[in-house]
Amino acid sequence: MEESLKTTVLLSETVAAGISAQVLASYLQIPSIVFLLLFGILLGSDGLDFLHPSLLGNGLEVLVSMLVALILFEGGLNLQLRELGAVSSSLRNLVTIGVLITLIGGAIAAHWLSEFPWSIAFLYASLVVVTGPTVVQPLLKQVGVDRQVSTLLEGEGVFIDPIGAIGAAIVLHLVLSGDVELLVSIESLLLRLGIGGAIGAVGGWLLSLILRQDSFLSQELKNLVVLASVWGLFSLAQVIRGESGLVVVVVMGIVLRAAYLPSEPLLRHFNEQLSILSNSVLFILLAADLSIASVFALGWGSVLTVLVLMFVVRPINILVSTWNQGFNWRQQLFLCWIAPRGIVAASLASLFAVSLTKHGINGGDSIKALVFLTIMMTVFCQGLTARWIASLLNLRISQGDERRSLPVSEEVKTPENRDKIGLAAESDN
Repeated sequence: MEESLKTTVLLSETVAAGISAQVLASYLQIPSIVFLLLFGILLGSDGLDFLHPSLLGNGLEVLVSMLVALILFEGGLNLQLRELGAVSSSLRNLVTIGVLITLIGGAIAAHWLSEFPWSIAFLYASLVVVTGPTVVQPLLKQVGVDRQVSTLLEGEGVFIDPIGAIGAAIVLHLVLSGDVELLVSIESLLLRLGIGGAIGAVGGWLLSLILRQDSFLSQELKNLVVLASVWGLFSLAQVIRGESGLVVVVVMGIVLRAAYLPSEPLLRHFNEQLSILSNSVLFILLAADLSIASVFALGWGSVLTVLVLMFVVRPINILVSTWNQGFNWRQQLFLCWIAPRGIVAASLASLFAVSLTKHGINGGDSIKALVFLTIMMTVFCQGLTARWIASLLNLRISQGDERRSLPVSEEVKTPENRDKIGLAAESDN
């Protein structure tokens, strides 16, 4: 079989497996990542040996970068900006102090329990700083949890992904170069955030002006213009400064959401479908490329590392970040429990493992295995029990209560209210 045909079959099987996992998860009301991981492992080299992501070569890295950009853009586009104001202080703490707590706590656990060298331990901790909106948002929709809690968790997932990814890239550079300069690292982080934020804000504003031009842009073209802009500005930022593209796409999504475009509901619907497809493809490919033997080779110390991350580091993070911020103990307990890792951690771990191997540094496969173990344990434990925990803590709300908690602009955008407004307008005429 020709290489091009093998690649075609690989991508076709990946999409089919990913969408099948999404359909099954939707039917059973279970987080989709559970079935995506299971399907990927089952179809990979350690399972039925159907999928071989290595056929993509360097194309896998390109595919990961482009699809992660779409996922983060969709996360920014879905943020409820008005509601973020009520939790802004806690959110700021989570993406600043909380990142440092997770980085230091995760590194100590990986060094002492998994016996990683300090450099590799900090690299692992930098990868699991992120939580992932693509896991958190669907989970919260299924559970229907208290709005203040869900807003904070959604905001954390969206904002911490680019910050964590940039931080992880800096840590990787330090490990590869062996040159540890704290001030230079902080300057590099701030520079990437500044470049990404500026390009994303200007690009998002210009894009919002273009999307208001109904005279020459149909809705179908508007969606495609957004897609081209996201990838174009992401690539531009990556050329200027590596990893700053992740900040660009998040800021673009936030700016477009704040612009209150007439076509916003259709735009969000289109990008949500792209995000589902992106997640499906990425998780299947990355899970299929995972060596189960490398996960078991980690031993019980790795399990203890993840447990410490879940039951020690995360609670400390939440207690410090939400101190005197208006959260009661039940809300804080639920926030402590929900921190599943997602596609950004998985994709970066896979790319970093390749980089370490190319530079002759041991530990790449171990980091990848431990990150995937972290994803599996957090998703399975937290994702499958979130509904029960929310009910136990009396934090679940009904659909009607959730709609009453939405801002006026969001209420109008629900299908039922749009129908009511349309009928009222007709009766007036």
